[in-house]
Amino acid sequence: MIRSFAILTTLLLTSLSVGAAESDRRLRGPDVTIIESERRTIYEYRQAGQLRMIKVVPSFGKPYYLVPADETRGFGDLERADMLIPRWTIIEF
Repeated sequence: MIRSFAILTTLLLTSLSVGAAESDRRLRGPDVTIIESERRTIYEYRQAGQLRMIKVVPSFGKPYYLVPADETRGFGDLERADMLIPRWTIIEF
């Protein structure tokens, strides 16, 4: 009886830890690649392997984002976009 309880407890804890790891993988935020040069720093945000956002921080001037010219194409993956154009943030709260 005690041995079967120990085995059941071990199996339950193992399944919970596997479920938690899977949950962490799904809830994890985007992967960020930082590319630095003398003139600017580029942040590439990827989620599930797809390039979702590009932020450019120049050494002089305001940061801006590169967005697709036609946001309805490419299914949110910027590598599929035909052309990227800059957009600046006007006001932040």
